[in-house]
Amino acid sequence: MGKLKITTQKEEKLEGLFREHYAYLVLVAFGIVGNQDIAKDVVQDFFVWYCQKEKEIAVRGTFKTYAARAVKNLSIQHIEKKKRKVDILKNLNPREFEEPLVLANKISNEQRLRELLDKLPTARREIFISYVAYNMSYSEIAKENDISINTVKTQMKRAYAFFKNHIPDNSVLVILLTLLLKNL
Repeated sequence: MGKLKITTQKEEKLEGLFREHYAYLVLVAFGIVGNQDIAKDVVQDFFVWYCQKEKEIAVRGTFKTYAARAVKNLSIQHIEKKKRKVDILKNLNPREFEEPLVLANKISNEQRLRELLDKLPTARREIFISYVAYNMSYSEIAKENDISINTVKTQMKRAYAFFKNHIPDNSVLVILLTLLLKNL
């Protein structure tokens, strides 16, 4: 025989609040964090916290208003934590901890990539850098440069082909291009 699940009124109340407000609160969080999965995590974190602290909380007004404000605050805290992590990573200099030979190889590879990048026609190089380094979409690049999306696609294909022809190991290319372009 299966186990009979007995729920309390408190559990039923919390489950009702969750079902009633979850979608709205995810939208609130999404408006701040811009990522649906993160927004869902923020809302779930709020409900876990709320379940643990419910007895200590005095909700003034409606639960929806209270929850929306709390989710906004949690979303902002998430963004701030993410910015702090990025700042910390930017301030770290991994080169200080690398062996001199490894460092010399990386520098020469970066120099080689910069030289290859400089060999690209100016317009192609700008399109490539806009896409890879500044994370712009093809349509954004086309709009900014007053060209068609097909022109952007063609220039990107040619840039990738150029790098592929000049660097035999594609995995190294991806890693080194990432290193190079983050330093532009």
